[in-house]
Amino acid sequence: MTTSDDKSLPPILADKHHAAPSAFTPESLLREARRQKSAALQPVPEICLLDPDGDIVRRLKAEGRARRHDGWVCYHTDLHLFDDGATTIGIVGCAVGASFAVLVAEELFVSGCRLLISVTSSGQIVPIREPPYFVLIERALRDEGTSYHYLPPAAFSDAPAALVAALDGAFADLGVPVLGGATWTTDAPFRETAAAIDAMRARGLLAVEMEAAALYAFAAARGKAVICFAYVTNQMGRVEGDFEKGHADGTTDAMAVIRRTAARLAGRI
Repeated sequence: MTTSDDKSLPPILADKHHAAPSAFTPESLLREARRQKSAALQPVPEICLLDPDGDIVRRLKAEGRARRHDGWVCYHTDLHLFDDGATTIGIVGCAVGASFAVLVAEELFVSGCRLLISVTSSGQIVPIREPPYFVLIERALRDEGTSYHYLPPAAFSDAPAALVAALDGAFADLGVPVLGGATWTTDAPFRETAAAIDAMRARGLLAVEMEAAALYAFAAARGKAVICFAYVTNQMGRVEGDFEKGHADGTTDAMAVIRRTAARLAGRI
């Protein structure tokens, strides 16, 4: 807990009571949304996906593989369902940034989700190989605001250790580069200065993204199963021909990673 007794604390750190219950809950919001929209209570799938770029949901819709979940009453997003073999997965597109991603995560988990996977495009910090490739985010630097409402101040948010351990070796034969490591979560992508990038590179952070630190803080505070991937697609526009994701805007490779992740983790939620 932090209080306002120390007037030197910035507001993001003051008057936080991390163990106290929330006054405004996702359950109450969704209850009133269902009332207003005359919608029945319908659970979401146990496995859900955040697709901040929206590429995956756009492809699924174009192929006729995505159907809208009519019981999803979130004021800000649509939830679509798609079948991957015997598994039905829920997907929310274009929830970009820490606060938006956690808002949706809160609502998904009170609606029946038990495992949330996030795959977000990211900028390369340490040039370990040519983009595109994936990073299984094991921890994320908390250079955003949302995580401080869920956990006391610290440098990093950590992925749930059991999920990371369960994914050990999961991608070795996939043919898609998936590396493990740490990333930098920022709230201000257009304020990534050269000095800041150099400092993050010195820390060994592999990529910069906008959601993982907050999602992992939420997961730790709420005891939820969340796993995040950074899809390293660019060098932040500093080279010509940047932001190329590969075949079908990278959705083929992303779906391979998602499918393997879901298969490995389904029995652990």
